[in-house]
This record gives sequence, structure tokens and C-alpha cells, in this order.
Amino acid sequence: MFLSQTGLWIKITQITLEPKTYKDALTQSYWIEAIQEELNEFERLELWELVPRSDKVMVITLKSIYKVKLDELGGILKNKAGLVARGYRQEEGIDFEES
Repeated sequence: MFLSQTGLWIKITQITLEPKTYKDALTQSYWIEAIQEELNEFERLELWELVPRSDKVMVITLKSIYKVKLDELGGILKNKAGLVARGYRQEEGIDFEES
């Protein structure tokens, strides 16, 4: 907030749009940085392993999620990128067996 020339307090807010697609995210350096941070965490925690793709197995695709984290005053704390698996596309008995 700042005091304007008219003596009124004005609250300044930053508006950052959350990208809807990976392609949109690649247009801004701060989203590229957020994506890289997420991928670095995946590697650090050894959350995935590259394996050869089999023609007999349906590949589970991923969806990118982007979120602007704000503080209590509405200021930007962090731009957060995430990946979620679209596991709902699997069919029991075809893509997996109940365990």
C-alpha cells in the first residue's frame, strides 16, 4: 500500500495469470524456473525411472498444473508448477490388476 498524492491509501496488487498449458508456461521465465524446480525435485527424490515403451501397455499421460502462491496481503510468494498423472484413463484387467 502507498499514500497517493490525494492522500488516499492505495493497495497495489500484482496480477499474474496462471498458464493453462505447458506451451503457455514456456512463454515466461518464472514459469520455466518453476517447472525446472519441480523436475529437479523428481530427480532428487527418485520419483520416476525411464523405461522402454512397450506397444502392449497404455502410457499414462501427465497434466501440468500451475499455481501462484500468495501471502496474506496478496503478494506473490512463489510460482508453483506440478505434474499429475492421468491414472483415471486406466482400465482394471487391461492396464493393471487389483492388488
